Amino acid sequence: MRQIAVIAGDGIGKEVIPAGIRVLSSVCDLEFHELGWGSDLYLRTGAMMPEDGLQVLEDFDAIYLGAVGVPEVPDHVTLWGLLLPIRKTLELSVNVRPVNLLRGVRGPLAGRGPDDIDMLFIRENTEGEYSGAGGRVHTGTPLEVAVEVPVFTRAAIERTVRYAFDRARERSGSLTSVTKSNASRYTYVLWDEVVEDVHQEYADVVMDRVLVDAMAARMVLRPDTVDVVVGSNLFADILTDLGAALQGGLGLAASGNIDPTGRHPSLFEPVHGSAPDIAGKGVANPMGAILSGAMMLRHLGELSAAQRIEAAVEQVTERGDALTADLGGTASTAEVTDAVMAAVAA
Repeated sequence: MRQIAVIAGDGIGKEVIPAGIRVLSSVCDLEFHELGWGSDLYLRTGAMMPEDGLQVLEDFDAIYLGAVGVPEVPDHVTLWGLLLPIRKTLELSVNVRPVNLLRGVRGPLAGRGPDDIDMLFIRENTEGEYSGAGGRVHTGTPLEVAVEVPVFTRAAIERTVRYAFDRARERSGSLTSVTKSNASRYTYVLWDEVVEDVHQEYADVVMDRVLVDAMAARMVLRPDTVDVVVGSNLFADILTDLGAALQGGLGLAASGNIDPTGRHPSLFEPVHGSAPDIAGKGVANPMGAILSGAMMLRHLGELSAAQRIEAAVEQVTERGDALTADLGGTASTAEVTDAVMAAVAA
């Protein structure tokens, strides 16, 4: 039986992850282990996870994460105390975020439907602008200086880009590389060079390069021309939140943090954050967590089970009678979960 580490985390993570577990358990034989890490642990002990937490995770087949963050703890503390160390230490070098407009969901782009918005973003996940290199000096004085140094390595770029070319080959045979090499003449020039080198091995894939600002405009004006996109840690992070808006909101957005080598457990999470303003009210949208769980099943080789869940979620959105407030409905988290469960069982 597959062993899944569960970090529900904070806020609505504690509501949507149990919903996801209900749905996943209805289609697949999994054993879930709640670890209880997050801001509550930090407020008690000063740490987001135990000292041996990263070693503990190595014993699992996958990790299912809800969200981290509470108003009482600075965001950089929660992020650098849990998620980023997991990504870096377990070499979860590729972040995968699909952007799909489901049937029945009204996106913000007039005249655009599900056939127009079907994208897959591949993000370098361990370095770039989030590498953590830098520091502050003369703190608290008028001469204070903060330096943040992006770190790009050929190895990290290549493994991410290769993964993206493989996904493009499976889909339409089209890949877009997002960069800013006109302004960042070292890091993104290296990125472009590596993309060109890897492209030589994928002559069947059509590849184009687009500057990040132009890519944001293209996603809005011509979303039907966007299929597989590969980008740096920062650029793909920002563009995928735009993508979430195009697909109807963060409540639907799913993601996977992948170790392509399979040496370490990969991590799957909805991307909506802990949403403290609605936490505890039972109104959070569980679909992002459920779809992230389906991504986890795909990663574990449970393709049929994943497809059943994805189809069930889309049946619920298309029917439209069990949607949370972010999608224009009045249903609770539990009612949406029940509707997805019923669709799975049908």
